[in-house]
Amino acid sequence: MEYKIAIAQQLSSLLKNMRKQSGLTQRDLGERLGVSQRRVAAIEANPESARFERILQILSELDADIVIRERISVATMESQSRGDAW
Repeated sequence: MEYKIAIAQQLSSLLKNMRKQSGLTQRDLGERLGVSQRRVAAIEANPESARFERILQILSELDADIVIRERISVATMESQSRGDAW
């Protein structure tokens, strides 16, 4: 499943939900990451406070990836549907 994240706070609930779906407690995840349960709770509550590398580590433990994709504008979609070339 894909999730669009537009603001950091959306990542907060996503990380928490993914951790729970994986059957992990904050303590379990912290042990895997080598950090305390308090740090996991702080990252879930305020993900913008964490280093990007830490977010990547958390996602790896939750068996998730980050995918970066260019936005497609309406004009581009219309020209593609008409078969226009650049």
